[in-house]
Amino acid sequence: MNTKHLSPDDAIYHLVNNLRRITEHEISSVEQYIYGRVLAEPISADRDSPAADISAMDGFAINIHDVNTESMIEVRGESKAGSPPPELEKGTAVRIFTGAMLPATANAVIKREDTTVIEQAIRIKASEGGYPEGLNIRKAGENAPRGSEILSRGTLLNSANASTLASFGCDAVSLIRPLQISIITTGDEVGQFGRAAPKPWQIRNSNALSLKVLFDAHPWIKITHTGHCSDEEGSLLAVMTQSLEKADALIITGGVSVGDYDFVPSVIQKMGANVAFHGLPIRPGKPVLGASTEQGKLILGLPGNPVSAITGCQRLGIPLLKYIAGFSSWNQRPPKVLLKNADTKTIPLHWLRLVEESFDGSVTLCQNQGSGDLVALGKSSGFIEIDPNQNSEGRWPYYRWQ
Repeated sequence: MNTKHLSPDDAIYHLVNNLRRITEHEISSVEQYIYGRVLAEPISADRDSPAADISAMDGFAINIHDVNTESMIEVRGESKAGSPPPELEKGTAVRIFTGAMLPATANAVIKREDTTVIEQAIRIKASEGGYPEGLNIRKAGENAPRGSEILSRGTLLNSANASTLASFGCDAVSLIRPLQISIITTGDEVGQFGRAAPKPWQIRNSNALSLKVLFDAHPWIKITHTGHCSDEEGSLLAVMTQSLEKADALIITGGVSVGDYDFVPSVIQKMGANVAFHGLPIRPGKPVLGASTEQGKLILGLPGNPVSAITGCQRLGIPLLKYIAGFSSWNQRPPKVLLKNADTKTIPLHWLRLVEESFDGSVTLCQNQGSGDLVALGKSSGFIEIDPNQNSEGRWPYYRWQ
């Protein structure tokens, strides 16, 4: 297979076949920091949801077969949320509130606005559709019966499903252990200069920080090692080998092309890793390299240009890492957007174009698109992915920065 013709998604699926998914897990109290972690075991309902038949409306509970809906119906008692219901006497009604439990013999709830209330009695207004059994009742177990699965293995925990955990009495959960990742940047021209000005032939290491911030946004990722290596094959082999010893994945920037000082491909070969793709029809980031070790660990080689590195990691790296980390939905496509300033430019590649999102939600192309343009990168909110030989008119997947 000529991997240089793979689409980004095809490249991802080509590589995951050789990656090992994490199976180790740990128990955590739900009171601890579980946001952004991945469930290792499914969660089941400890009781029916709802736990009983309850009213979906404020109104009056009746047994539709025991009353004459054309006559006055006496109201005896009331049922409110948080209290057991009263008995429903034959031929009468019980005042009921939203979320309250129905009396045992009630089989319909008449909305308050469908009645005329006269002292302690009601008259039900005429209705063309009538008042069928089960009206305005949420049946016990209709959301989930007891014992059914309510959250699956591989679910990413967030504020919404934390509410689910609390509602079903989960005080502890089994979580897949965090994915351990190593980051290496390369290049003799790259350094940490702080506020001191680099020489004209030197640049500050922007990739190290941008990748760290990208991964820090995901609590399911733990960075175990960061480092920088010069463009020397022996040193690079030692650093890459050592950095993978305690990591599930290695992300490396620079040295992946075919220049005299691009040693990453040859080092990966010496490590005995299997290259799934080297070079994809994408801009920026065409030289990107994806490989797996004999142990199923990921090596993702990204170009050194800052825009190429961060877009490539967002587009290819995050889905691959989600797969390793045990996500059930690990390669979801993002929403598509229309550009406010679409143009007619086309290239024969998958084009990752930087965009800016305004306060009103509109999305526009950034003016500059160079792979080393850190100013445009810093102003961008993400990028869109345009298919080969297509212009930017129409709707395209929008990847927001993490």
